[in-house]
Amino acid sequence: MCDTLGVLADRLDQARPFAKHRHQKPVLDVVIRLLAMPGGIDAVYQFAPRLDAAGLFHGSDWDHPDILLSQIVGRTLESPDKLIVALEATSLLRLLAIAQGRGAHPNVHAEHARHFLTQVLALNLRSFFATSDEAERASGADTQLRARLLRYIADHVGLRDVLGVLIAEIWRILEQRPIQVGPVKEMITEIAIALNQQGSEPGSERLGAERLVNALFGPTSGCIDDPGIDAYRERLSHMDDAGLLREATGFARAMHDTGLVSDYHAGFLRFAAEHQDALLVPESLGLGQTGQDCWRHYRDLVLELIEMAVTVETPQSVYGLALLLERGVLHYSPIAPALSRQIRLRLHDAVRDRLGLAFGGTITPEARLLAGVLDVLGQPLGVGQGANPTCQSARAIAVWALNDPDFLLHLIVQAGEFDTVLMHFEGQPINSADLPAGLAAGAPIDADPVSVLLVPHLDRVYAEMGRLCALRGGDPHRWINPEFHGWWVARECLVAVDVATGDLDDFEGFVTRFYESYHPQFNGARPVIHPQPAGVAVTDANARFVGWHAIAILRAAADQNGRMRIYFYNPNNDSGQDWGDGVTVSTSGNGERHGEASLSFEQFASRLYLFHDDPVPPRQSISPVPRHLIAEVEAMARQSWAAERGNRPVTLVGAS
Repeated sequence: MCDTLGVLADRLDQARPFAKHRHQKPVLDVVIRLLAMPGGIDAVYQFAPRLDAAGLFHGSDWDHPDILLSQIVGRTLESPDKLIVALEATSLLRLLAIAQGRGAHPNVHAEHARHFLTQVLALNLRSFFATSDEAERASGADTQLRARLLRYIADHVGLRDVLGVLIAEIWRILEQRPIQVGPVKEMITEIAIALNQQGSEPGSERLGAERLVNALFGPTSGCIDDPGIDAYRERLSHMDDAGLLREATGFARAMHDTGLVSDYHAGFLRFAAEHQDALLVPESLGLGQTGQDCWRHYRDLVLELIEMAVTVETPQSVYGLALLLERGVLHYSPIAPALSRQIRLRLHDAVRDRLGLAFGGTITPEARLLAGVLDVLGQPLGVGQGANPTCQSARAIAVWALNDPDFLLHLIVQAGEFDTVLMHFEGQPINSADLPAGLAAGAPIDADPVSVLLVPHLDRVYAEMGRLCALRGGDPHRWINPEFHGWWVARECLVAVDVATGDLDDFEGFVTRFYESYHPQFNGARPVIHPQPAGVAVTDANARFVGWHAIAILRAAADQNGRMRIYFYNPNNDSGQDWGDGVTVSTSGNGERHGEASLSFEQFASRLYLFHDDPVPPRQSISPVPRHLIAEVEAMARQSWAAERGNRPVTLVGAS
């Protein structure tokens, strides 16, 4: 059978791209038979990189492993179409080979592959632990194949204690406080079922699992048995003041501990708001001094926001509201009236359809969008680009929410009411409704409601700005970024490479200027006032160049060990990445605030290729940057993304 697969793989490899589809089915027929045989999964694993290179996935979603969604893998493996099952299984084994260093793909590095496989295991724990119900028993061999495949992956990834590893992974993701927590909640649900059916030994893993499960399904004594929302509300009506206060405190503690909000918490907050309780509302939100002050000044508005946006379908809006109040955003005079306008917004029919398609129709699109607004304003650094090539738009939304929230609300109203966004480039109006689709051809998937609304428009506007300055020479982001993001973007743009050739261009001067601009020791201890757009050359765990990526520099500061670091916002859903050669992006433990990523100053500089600075005269009084620091950064760059930048042309696309 393996010999046959080898022959068919050769034929597939030799076929022209337009003829690949004729040779794929015979390969998949052999793969599905092999998978059912003893040792067959291992045989397909050995062939997987070869099949990938030969074009087995050509013309299918699996040809783009960087945008695959872990949450649909389990359902795909249950497909009645055997060819689909064979494709999914081979894709997983292809990713396993990449994670193990036996394979390579231009858009997926080893750490990404390992992360994806870990999520697949988390979302299919019942299959992994071989628990079964009547439906699974009826499916027979298909269920056995799925379980064997998942166990094979776990064995090779090295998950001796799957539960412990998955819990650590969930906590690592939650530490970054993403807005989109659907996949995490699905993982925790699977863990809860596995614990109930399988149990586990006492220990830190069990404790970590129970903290997560309780945060979702029983964060307080009043709902610890997970009675259901209606039963819980009935209990609330019979509690005394002390009991209600304990519930409020328990909800707030669980929410701020994990960044997750239980459906019961949303139900409790609505109960407290309906009773106009001046104590329970701020207590259940866990407000500090600033948040309490906002609550007192804007109580009627907050109660209206709760009534319109906080539902059991949108529980995370509770956390967004709490952090919005804690940020003190309501004290910025345009925000309160802008939120009142948002409450009364009536959406364009096309926008309603788009939001309904993305999130379903259990609540109105207006309520869904308002909940999303609370999330984004409360957690600006929790905005993620999802499985979409739109890092610039995601970065813009996050930075506006952080730095210019009234402008963001202005854009949301434009897009919501009229299904268009009007911006300007050097005085020239740009209307997104008049432009062709950009990188985001339709509404983005796997994104928050504000992103689903805005990203298609922002992507078109960004592309049009690029077109308007394409003939000027040099990197177009010099002109685009200040016009697109706002006045506070520094007007000088430094680029490490020649745009025409992709070769390094005065890299020593580039790095020196970055130190003089951002390092407190060499810039007179001037802080970063506004987030600044920047571009990094992303590399994989083997330090190989992957692509250009848009980020925002937030601040430069010393960590607890006194080492100077750059703290930045990465629109990737998960910022913890291994960029190779010892450069591992940190998301906690080195002075990061929720949502920030960080690297030591020299490591960040080694992956930086574009940044903005104010055009000012040389600063004679500040100490010069030592040449050994510049040499260290240049060496790290040349060992990674710039390894061949002196002798081969590269066309810059994408990015900052």
